[in-house]
Amino acid sequence: MWRWTMEAVFTAAVTAALSAGGCDGVKSRQEETRMADGGKPMDVEWDKRLTPEQYCILREKGTEKAFTGKHWDNHRKGTYRCAGCGQVLFRSGDKYDSGTGWPSYMRPAEDAAVDTSPDDSLGRQRTEVLCSRCGGHLGHVFEDGPEPTGLRYCINSAALEFEEAGE
Repeated sequence: MWRWTMEAVFTAAVTAALSAGGCDGVKSRQEETRMADGGKPMDVEWDKRLTPEQYCILREKGTEKAFTGKHWDNHRKGTYRCAGCGQVLFRSGDKYDSGTGWPSYMRPAEDAAVDTSPDDSLGRQRTEVLCSRCGGHLGHVFEDGPEPTGLRYCINSAALEFEEAGE
């Protein structure tokens, strides 16, 4: 239990310090048009579909500040979908309070709902979590979660849309 809590606290502290506010103050492609080779705007459809914060996280691998996202303290029953494409990613029954300030889950709704990729961008090895349908960056998975899986899927709220049970 102690290792799990210390790992979660360490990860939150490092991520918060190095992300320096995540998407705050960062011009996304919605605010600054970037051109692909040939002069055509890149990711035009994503620009139309997503908010600047969602774009920063899902398409540019940004991170929201801890304890600021709309889902970190959500205790309602329901399903969490990808904000980019609507694919079901997580269920409320697998959500728990990791103490990090980001929504945390023991497992995805279906194994095939997410893909993972090595990520050493903060100077240590982590595992990035991506939506398997649209490739959007969701967050990271760590091996310091509770039983029965021992995993902590630490996910950005802005990468998710919540659908309450019964809707």
